[in-house]
Amino acid sequence: MQHILVVCIGNICRSPIAEALLRQKLPAKTIESAGLAALVGEPADPESVAVAADHGFDLSAHRAQQVTGWMCAHADLVLVMESSHQQALQRLYPTAYGKIRRLGELPQQRTFEIVDPYRKPRAAFKAAYAAISQGVDEWVRRIQLVS
Repeated sequence: MQHILVVCIGNICRSPIAEALLRQKLPAKTIESAGLAALVGEPADPESVAVAADHGFDLSAHRAQQVTGWMCAHADLVLVMESSHQQALQRLYPTAYGKIRRLGELPQQRTFEIVDPYRKPRAAFKAAYAAISQGVDEWVRRIQLVS
């Protein structure tokens, strides 16, 4: 498992944070992020940048990009924030069906959604960061088991 794609809606709040966390924890892997309705070319949301900086990550170089079929086909694993993202990607790119999973999937069939903090107060971004971090930790554990 070498290539991981992280997807949210706009690719400016949640997926850039998840991308940065995964890159730090899996430096030998290729990690990218994209959005289902990306604000193409836009930087990460200032609140995401600030919350990431609080945890030692620099999102200043991030620019949003639209998810494509090629990205999904090329990825070994596609991690999404919400079940609706999973369903949308599975509908758009059915050949990637089995590798589209939720970042909030935990063992014993426990799952959680990572709520979009866009246009919400800093507390929503902090909550999203905590949820993303929890999901990333679990997926890193799984990826390391199979890599």
